[in-house]
Amino acid sequence: MSKQREIKTVGLIGSGMIGGTVARLAIAAGYDVVLSNSRGPETLADLVKELGQHACAGSPSEAAAAGDVVVVTVPLRAYNSVPVAPLQGKLVIDTNNYYPHRDGHFAELDNASTTVSELLQKHLPTAKVVKVFNNIYFKHLLALARPTGAADRTALPLAGDDAEAKALITAFLDRLGYDVVDAGTLADSWRFERDMPAYAVPYFDKSGAAPAAGVPNGAPADVAAIRAALAAAPSRSAS
Repeated sequence: MSKQREIKTVGLIGSGMIGGTVARLAIAAGYDVVLSNSRGPETLADLVKELGQHACAGSPSEAAAAGDVVVVTVPLRAYNSVPVAPLQGKLVIDTNNYYPHRDGHFAELDNASTTVSELLQKHLPTAKVVKVFNNIYFKHLLALARPTGAADRTALPLAGDDAEAKALITAFLDRLGYDVVDAGTLADSWRFERDMPAYAVPYFDKSGAAPAAGVPNGAPADVAAIRAALAAAPSRSAS
């Protein structure tokens, strides 16, 4: 599997705040990226120009087909629009969170019978879905990347059902500039979603520095900090 899964190209289904940030980090780490959104590749021309020769744009199906790893970063309400056929057997990163005011209500999420990433995994039955990037503000994600071994390196929580897929994404994240805390399976991924202790707040600067645009400035959160935040998650209950 490892040889087949060598990551050279990152496909992005969704190229907004998180998608665009992951694309920037990926190019800085030496990957090629294929961007897509729901409005057509022509709407991504400025971003492609900014990112340079290692970036191009296509349709969601083209980004899915091109990527050795494919980042699905669309609103939850649109997850059923993610193309299934080109993602068969592929590594898929899910960045999503459930925001009922944006997405409408999903009964299976409200009653805590499944998780956001399990919904995507059910939609993509042969893909290897790994949850990451959903718990950090996009500006912090860009600013906190550090080289391997840096004393102030930040960690991201990760969840997935396939051990080798998690290992490959862990190596990918290392190149992007992040350590990883394994939070368990997709069924455990709620522990770093909206309103949980590991969501956003661990990366906030608590020194009293002035916030930018209402969001505190970013500050590193190491493996120990993220493990502690995950451990502090209350028992899951229906909302």
